[in-house]
Amino acid sequence: MDLLGVLIIALVKSAFIAFALLTGFAYMTYAERRVVAFMQIRKGPNRVGPAGLLQPLADGIKLFFKETPTPRGADVAVYTIAPIVSAAMALLAFAVVPIGDRIEVFGQTIDLYLTDLPIALLYILGVTSLGVYGIVLAGWSSNNKYSLLGGLRSSAQMISYELPLGLSLVAIMLLTGSLSMIDVVRWQQQPLIGSGNFFIPRWFLFVAPLGFLVWLVSAIAETNRAPFDLPEAETELVAGYHTEYAGMRFALFFMAEYINMINVSAFATTLFFGGWQGPFLSENLGPIWFLLKVAAILFFYIWLRATLPRFRYDRLMTFGWKVLLPLALLNVFIYAAYVAFAA
Repeated sequence: MDLLGVLIIALVKSAFIAFALLTGFAYMTYAERRVVAFMQIRKGPNRVGPAGLLQPLADGIKLFFKETPTPRGADVAVYTIAPIVSAAMALLAFAVVPIGDRIEVFGQTIDLYLTDLPIALLYILGVTSLGVYGIVLAGWSSNNKYSLLGGLRSSAQMISYELPLGLSLVAIMLLTGSLSMIDVVRWQQQPLIGSGNFFIPRWFLFVAPLGFLVWLVSAIAETNRAPFDLPEAETELVAGYHTEYAGMRFALFFMAEYINMINVSAFATTLFFGGWQGPFLSENLGPIWFLLKVAAILFFYIWLRATLPRFRYDRLMTFGWKVLLPLALLNVFIYAAYVAFAA
């Protein structure tokens, strides 16, 4: 395939990923409101369209036409750029996630991922870390003390939970010998126990369960979701870092949060649940398994929000440094020792 064909395929893939993430963001807001309403014995949105399915469209139109004032004394350039940074990093993070292996389209072999970076795991850690800059810059540039406190909380929370998040992935790197997401999925293809129709897959959920638990808790904290939503705690900080934002500027922060939820679910599926692998379906239908796993993890996100109260801030920091970090180091020690002695 010539260079032009490669560029066209890359552009089509990029447009598809952006469209899928934006659509997923819109209907995640609907799903969350409906599921939480069900758990709290309420109705949820059910007026706009059949069963309320057009509610995300109505919300988008409302936000688009809402006034977007700029606070007096704010740094206008930084204030404007901050939500764009958060949204852009959320969209970029999905670039290395494989939703399947390969398919044939009009005689051309198409990879079901944008790119297979040999340092994909480092790319994910780097891009997700950069997303916090949007929150910090928003808090600082708004000329609002509550916003500033929200931004400071977010930076402290990110540093506290980024360490165990990265360390929890060391076991995957040691066992696969690769930082590529494709290699990680293919390593999980073999059965761990059993054979034929009765086997336990070699998913990292079973191979490194401690690393999975540390990663999951850290990832939820990284996305500022309940019970770790301290940067925007409305009972303490009005709305935290986005107190002074409205209209489409606020919508970009809102979008970044929900797209990051989808990203974390996709990362968990790829790293710990075997990616597109699953029984009963052919390899070409692997994306169906991928989407089902992502949907299950997103449902867990919503369930968690409806169940657990928000942490107190000092307990949030204590939990990160005194519980998760030691567990992550223990996980590294166990698998480093295993690889050293198994070799």
